[in-house]
Amino acid sequence: MQDQKREDEMEIVVYNSKGQEKDKLELPDFFNVEISSVFLHEIITAYLSNQRSGTHKTKTRGEVSFSGAKPWRQKGTGNARAGQRNSPLWRKGGIIFGPQPRDYYIKMSKQKKKLSLNMALSAQFKNGNIIVVESVSIDAPKTKKAVELMRNLRVDGKKVIFAVSKDNDINFKFAVKNIENAVLKNIENINAYEVLWADKLVITPDAIDMINKRQSA
Repeated sequence: MQDQKREDEMEIVVYNSKGQEKDKLELPDFFNVEISSVFLHEIITAYLSNQRSGTHKTKTRGEVSFSGAKPWRQKGTGNARAGQRNSPLWRKGGIIFGPQPRDYYIKMSKQKKKLSLNMALSAQFKNGNIIVVESVSIDAPKTKKAVELMRNLRVDGKKVIFAVSKDNDINFKFAVKNIENAVLKNIENINAYEVLWADKLVITPDAIDMINKRQSA
């Protein structure tokens, strides 16, 4: 009885391009794993950190281009004592403890990446944010065609990721470029951050098969 209940919980409706129910699909087990918000926070923080170039740079007083001459004599002017114009206390002087080039990279193991993706997919599935569609193919590379598909699936106006296999339609790839917050991703390159970023994850059965092979390996 419990196994039957679990099978029902893991079933998801498959829609056609017109937004009509076409079939039902049994999702792989990794769509139903236990979710750890602490672990996902760790992975997402590492992912965002790895996107940083780390090329920020400020000049110290030794790097600022100024004459080394003393601005005025030590005594008799009524001004405070000053040795050089590159002092951090002066305008256009050097910066104290400013940012310097550094590497923000945080290493993540393959096991952590794999588990985080499972958790992200499970979270979106449990929240009802995964939509399975037969295909995202359209007959012309026109934005209005992609918008029509999104309206049929009721995901227009939301942050959407279309997760597809390698054999995706080139027309849809160009049509979706002009739509704000709509992204076409190869399922092999998707990660936990991108999955959780989306309000809706539109995925094809072929893509589910492909990610199942990757996650089960």
